[in-house]
Amino acid sequence: MAKAAARKTAPAASPSVERRPALAGRSTTAAAVKVEVLPPAERISLRAPEASAAALSKALGVTLPKKPKTSSSKGGRTALWLGPDEWLVIDEAGNDPLADCAGVAALHSAVGISHRNIAISVTGAGAAATINAGCPQDLSLDAFPVGAASRTILGKTEIVLLRTAADAFRVECWRSFSDYVFTFLSEGSRDAAV
Repeated sequence: MAKAAARKTAPAASPSVERRPALAGRSTTAAAVKVEVLPPAERISLRAPEASAAALSKALGVTLPKKPKTSSSKGGRTALWLGPDEWLVIDEAGNDPLADCAGVAALHSAVGISHRNIAISVTGAGAAATINAGCPQDLSLDAFPVGAASRTILGKTEIVLLRTAADAFRVECWRSFSDYVFTFLSEGSRDAAV
């Protein structure tokens, strides 16, 4: 039996065969804006009733926001409010939020979407103008302050937008649309520089 099991083990992966993140290493810089693909992160799409939020917040180590257009961060993990019972949880510290939710008895649905999404950073004095080249949302600091988050559109694509600083945004999009979003933002950055 041991010989049969030994024959079924997969051969070691070749160093030339490795999964690379979409758009790995791409960036562009214009006069007032830098557009850059961020390193991979762990992500979950989390759905839960309000009664489960406290238990999930405790397990995740970050408070799930309850107000529209808000986020909260702690220890490299960010929770973005996307709806009354929906959050996007991003972990940039290398921890697995899906595993953290696995032991929670409270009603919830957590789905790993780490390979579905990519993140693009848009920073600089023209960051808001760059995004507004294709996003109709008011990105003034009064309307969309630091920590604000929303699901919106950029051109013809749905994105999740997080303001990380006065002149910095994180744009989350599906990897199948990532080239379109990156190109759109790159062209918008050149327009913002004019």
